[in-house]
Amino acid sequence: MTKRFRIVTMKRQITTNTNKPANAKEPHWSAGLLQAIEDPECKIREDDKIVVIKDKYPKAQFHYLVLPKENINSIWHVKIEHQELLTHMHNIACSLAEEQADHEFIMGYHAQPSMQRLHLHVISTDFNSPCLKTKYHWNSFTTPFFLPSSDVCHQLREKGTIKKKEPNKCMEYLNTKLKCHKCSTQPKNMPDLKRHLLTHIDKSKQSKAKCVNM
Repeated sequence: MTKRFRIVTMKRQITTNTNKPANAKEPHWSAGLLQAIEDPECKIREDDKIVVIKDKYPKAQFHYLVLPKENINSIWHVKIEHQELLTHMHNIACSLAEEQADHEFIMGYHAQPSMQRLHLHVISTDFNSPCLKTKYHWNSFTTPFFLPSSDVCHQLREKGTIKKKEPNKCMEYLNTKLKCHKCSTQPKNMPDLKRHLLTHIDKSKQSKAKCVNM
């Protein structure tokens, strides 16, 4: 009786889960950008080469991502034949910054990207966002961990390759002590830093978006 009861129970479990294949897996979080570029609510610009989306977890008031339609996994999969594509991505980033002329922007790539698909960050330097929470968030944009787009394009054009950062150096950058990107202030923690950043916002609004035209 006991064995028969177990068999019946298993059959019931199988028939009640027919909506989902047994081997179905949820997409890994690192593939989130691949879903976002198909979401019309995220997408703000598109042409035959690129898609621009708003970062779902922005680290500043304005935070965009420029992604190629070509399946390039990361900045370290870029080849010399992608020179024109990266220049196009840079120019698109500049045009996005110019649309917010009362803000200053930086544009670049993370040395150790965590998300699949090459993506260029276009981010305002107010860094005023509730999603900016950790020292790693901060240092990923304010240390050499952040590779300026103009430098990347120049390296690819002049040398045919992009100089890679060593993993130990990347961790060193991410673990750097907090320091304001606009002055010499060294806050003791993230809440202290975020309070300090508010003092620079009014000054930032007086500055025009800066961009290196390619």
